[in-house]
Amino acid sequence: MRLTKNKLKLLNPAIQSAVALLVLSGGNVALAQEATGAPPVATSEEGVNKVVVTARRREESLQDVPVSVTAFSADQLSKTATPDITALAVALPNTTLKASRATNSTLTAFIRGVGQADPLAGFEAGVGIYIDDIYLARPQAAVADIYDVERIEVLRGPQGTLYGRNTIGGAVKYVTRKLAPQPDARLRATIGQYGQKEIVATASTPIAESARIGGTFARFKRDGFGKNLTTGGENYDKDVTAARLSAEFTPSQDLFIRIAGDITQDDSSPKNGHRLIVGRTSGAPILGNVFDTRANLMQALGHDQEVKAHGVSATVEYTLNDAWSFKSITASRKDKSYAPIDFDSLAVTDMHVPALYTNKQFSQEFNLTYTGERLAGVAGIYYIDANAFNEFDTILAGAVPTSTYTMGDIDTKAWAIYADGSYNVTDAFSVSLGGRYTVDQRDAEVLRQIYFGAAGSPKLGAPNALLFRTDTDLRGGILSRKDKKFTPRLALNYKLNQDHNVYASYSEGFKGGGFEPRLNMVGTKLPLEVARRGYEPETIETYELGLKSAFYKGRITTNAAVFYSDYQDVQIPGSVAIDTNGDGKDDSFAGVTTNAGKAKIKGAELEAVANLTPNFMVAGMYSYIDAEYKEYFAGGVNVASQRRFQNTPKNSANLRFNYDIPMPVMGYGGKLSLIGSAAYKGATAQFETASALDQESYKLYDASIVWTRSDGKVRAGLHGKNLGDKHYRTGGYVFPTLGFEGTLTAFYGNPRQVSATLEYRF
Repeated sequence: MRLTKNKLKLLNPAIQSAVALLVLSGGNVALAQEATGAPPVATSEEGVNKVVVTARRREESLQDVPVSVTAFSADQLSKTATPDITALAVALPNTTLKASRATNSTLTAFIRGVGQADPLAGFEAGVGIYIDDIYLARPQAAVADIYDVERIEVLRGPQGTLYGRNTIGGAVKYVTRKLAPQPDARLRATIGQYGQKEIVATASTPIAESARIGGTFARFKRDGFGKNLTTGGENYDKDVTAARLSAEFTPSQDLFIRIAGDITQDDSSPKNGHRLIVGRTSGAPILGNVFDTRANLMQALGHDQEVKAHGVSATVEYTLNDAWSFKSITASRKDKSYAPIDFDSLAVTDMHVPALYTNKQFSQEFNLTYTGERLAGVAGIYYIDANAFNEFDTILAGAVPTSTYTMGDIDTKAWAIYADGSYNVTDAFSVSLGGRYTVDQRDAEVLRQIYFGAAGSPKLGAPNALLFRTDTDLRGGILSRKDKKFTPRLALNYKLNQDHNVYASYSEGFKGGGFEPRLNMVGTKLPLEVARRGYEPETIETYELGLKSAFYKGRITTNAAVFYSDYQDVQIPGSVAIDTNGDGKDDSFAGVTTNAGKAKIKGAELEAVANLTPNFMVAGMYSYIDAEYKEYFAGGVNVASQRRFQNTPKNSANLRFNYDIPMPVMGYGGKLSLIGSAAYKGATAQFETASALDQESYKLYDASIVWTRSDGKVRAGLHGKNLGDKHYRTGGYVFPTLGFEGTLTAFYGNPRQVSATLEYRF
C-alpha cells in the first residue's frame, strides 16, 4: 500500500497537467452544481445552491466527500432533454458510455480505462450500474431512458467498501424519486425530427395516512436515421415502452418500506452497421449514408428483434435511534433479448449471427449505518445469485457453407461483507477506512458445434441440420472456479478552511475470473487443463489526490483530482478469425480471452462551475488519461507496446453555459433559459489493436432554449443535439477474411436531432 518513488514518478505528468490547468483557470476547478445538475438541498447566504450526494450511503455535501463523484439532478436533465445515460458521457471526466455495437439498449461503459466491451455471458461489467442501490448484473437493457429520477450519481474509481457488488472501475447510480405526500401528476411530451414522438406520464397519490402508490408510463418512438435498402424498413429507429410502479409505506416515523417493479420492452428494428469496404466477391459499393444498410437478417429463433427486461424489489429502512439505521434491499431481475445480427450488412447470407440472450439475478443486501458526533460509517453483507445464458449461430458462406452453434451458460454466486467508516480526528482532519471481503463462485457450461449448410443449427430453427463436428463440449460441471479477495480503502481528508478541502486516498478493486463462452478447443488446439482454469481475476490499486474548493461565498466551486492506477491481469475478451483445416483460408472464429499482465494508468480530472451572476452560469470539464500496457503476452512475446486501451480517449473536455432571462408569458411569471454546450473527445481506439474502426478526435455541440413558469408547473423547450451533424464511430465488427464478402462494419452515434418538449405538472 506504500506510494513508492517509482509510482510518484509516474504520477508526475498527471500532477503537472492538473497544476497547469489550475493556474490557467485561476484555481477554479469543480464538480458542477447547476452545470451537472447535482440536487440542490440547501442554500447559502448568497442564495447559491449547495450540492448533496449519497456517494457514501449517507447524505453529505459533495464538496466534503473524499470521492470523485459527479451528480446530475432531475431538473438539469429535464432542461437539457437528456435522453439516456449515454448522453451524460460528454460532461463526465474520463468516462465512456455508449450503446454496444448492433444494439439499442446494451451498455458499454468505461471509467478511467476500466470497463467491459463484450456483453456475452461470463464477462462481468467493470462499471457497476445501480438503480436505487440495486446492482444490474448484466449490460442488456442498461441503456435506460431517463425518467422518474431524482438524480444520477457517477462515481469514479474502485467501489466496494460502500456498495453491494464490488465494481473495479466505478459506478453509475440512479436514484428514483420518492412518492409525494400529496396527489401528484406530471406529463412530458416530445416531438422531433425523424418522426420522434415521446410521452412520459407520472401519477401518485396517498391512499392512507401511511401509504402511497404511484406509477410512470413512458413511450419512446422514432423513425430510423437511415433505411434498410433490402427490406424497405428502418435502421437506427427506436420503439421502447417502459413502466414503473411503486408503493411506499411508513407505518411509523422510524420505518419506511418501498415495493417497486419496472418493465422495459424494446421493439426497435435490428440495428445494422455501415460497411467500410466494397463487397469482396459481389463488388457491392459502400453506401453514401452511414445509417443505411442492405442487411437481410431480421429474426432470431423466429422472433423479431426484441429486448424485454423487468424487475421487482423491496426496500426496508428502519431508524433504530438517532445514531443507527438499518436497511434491507431485496431484488430480482430478468431480461431476454432476441438479437438478429447481420455482420456483413448485405442482402446475402455471408456472416449472420442470430442470437438469444437471457439473464436473471436475485440479490439481497443488509446494511447498518452509524452517524455519531465524530464517527460515521456503513457496514453490510451482500449476496447475489445470477445466471447469464447466450446461444447463437454463426452462419458463414464459403465453398461449404456452415452454421456454428455456440452456447454459454454461466452461473455466478457471490457473497461479501464490507465496512467503511470515517472519523473526525479534529474539526479539520478526518480519516476514512474501509474493507471488503468478496467470494465469487463461477460455474459454466460451453458447447460449440459445426453444422453443414446455411440454415442454422437444430437449436436455432434448423431441426434437420447435419452435424459436422463438435469443437467444444464442456458441460456437466467441468468448468468451475472460486475467487476470493480482500480489498481495502483508505482516505485522508483535511479541511484547510470551510471552503477548501484536500484529500488523498488509496483503494483496491477486484473482479473475479471466469470462462470464455465461445471456446473453440479444436480450432485453437486448446488443452483441456487450460480451458478448465479459465481466465484469472483482475485487480487494480488506485492512488488519488484531490482538492475541492469554493470561492466568493460559494458562487464558484472547484474540484481537481490526479490519480494513478496499477492494473493487474486485465481481462480482455475478443474473437478472431481462424483457419481450422490448414488450407490457408479463414473458415471459422474463436473466442479468446486474455489476461494482460500489467498496465499503468495515470490521469487528471478537473470540473468547474461559476455562477457569474444570479442569472448566468458557466461550467467546464477537462480530463486527461495516460493508460498503457506494460506486460501483454501473445504467443510468448510481450506485445504491450503494440496494444492500446480501448474506449479511453486521452483528452476530453466540455464547456457549457446557462443564461436565464426573466420573461413572463400570458400573464404568468417565468424565465427563458439559453443553454449551450461544446464537448471534445480525443482519438478513441475500439479494440486493443489498431483498426479501421478507430475514431479520430471530434467535437459535439448542443443547445436548448427553455421557458419555465415561475411556479415550476410548466416548462417548454426547443433542443438541438449534435448540431454540427458529426458522424463518429462507436463500435463495429472486423472480420474481413470471413465469408465471400468480408466483414468490416461500423456503428455511429446519433446525427443532428432537433426536438421540442412540453412538461406540465398538475
